[in-house]
Amino acid sequence: MSELEQLEQQVQNLSTEDLAKFRAWFLELDAQLWDQQIAEDFEAGKLDRLIAEAREDLAAGRAREI
Repeated sequence: MSELEQLEQQVQNLSTEDLAKFRAWFLELDAQLWDQQIAEDFEAGKLDRLIAEAREDLAAGRAREI
């Protein structure tokens, strides 16, 4: 059995209370990892084209600031 399969089995066996705690922890971890990836992509210039397009759309009236 793979490590992932073992983890899946353990999660399925959690109590309702522990599953809720695990879910909250996992969602927070996932959000932190996503924020980290966005920050790394920004620093690496991977978002530059999208930012430029958004600014062009804003200047041309095809978008609005929120």
